[in-house]
Amino acid sequence: MLDDFFLRALVAGVGLAITTGPLGCFIIWRRMAYFGDTISHSALLGVALSLLLQVNLTLAVFVVAAIVSILLLFLQRRQALSADALLGILSHATLAIGLVMVAFMTWVRIDLIAFLFGDILAVTWTDIAMIWGGGILVLAAIAWLWRPLLASTVSSDVAEAEGLRPERARLFFMLLMAVVIAIAMKIVGIMLITSLLIIPAAAARRFAATPETMAVLASLVGAAAVVGGLFGSLRYDTPSGPSIVVAALILFMISLLPFGRRGSARVAQQEGQGS
Repeated sequence: MLDDFFLRALVAGVGLAITTGPLGCFIIWRRMAYFGDTISHSALLGVALSLLLQVNLTLAVFVVAAIVSILLLFLQRRQALSADALLGILSHATLAIGLVMVAFMTWVRIDLIAFLFGDILAVTWTDIAMIWGGGILVLAAIAWLWRPLLASTVSSDVAEAEGLRPERARLFFMLLMAVVIAIAMKIVGIMLITSLLIIPAAAARRFAATPETMAVLASLVGAAAVVGGLFGSLRYDTPSGPSIVVAALILFMISLLPFGRRGSARVAQQEGQGS
């Protein structure tokens, strides 16, 4: 029989993987991997503010991630710097400010390793309820935004001409990313969140005939990575968060083997024309 803490970890991890699958597809199609890193790095600043102001950790991380997302959109419209330069500045600045703030709070004892690399084995049933509840809301929002997000990924001008308001869809997408990062931090940690978003989607891409199929397969690959990583962690006594990412990497490498069929041109088009 499996211990209760291990079952909780499985339920939490699978719930997160189901949520990150569709989001990861849009990250790949839109070439926004560095954006995911930026938002995840800002989570440490949210942790520091949570400790300083004594507010809910998840709420603080979401608020900081949302502010960084909105600030990025504002700076991109100013066109003072390129997008990758802005992302680099925000990513490293928020991470550094968070670390400095934590260092100044000498009255607080904090396990930075747990925040950086996660501690899925410590999740509670309350955490699980938040993960699944938040995940359902995120998936519902993605379903609602699916058409404008997909259209603007292919061509923002066409989406604008069709009245789909791509800028609004992009803002909502960034806020959804902030929600997922806030609820995922405890599971895989700040440094590994983007990996769980990107690697399963990249592994699913080869076998997807449509964008919708790729989103579903990405969730399944992510769930398989969670299960495989946790059992590998149990078997070999390795850190659980990194083990999940390694399992996802193994599945990605398997997807590169010369068998089966590649994804259709329509799926490839999303990545080729995404921005």
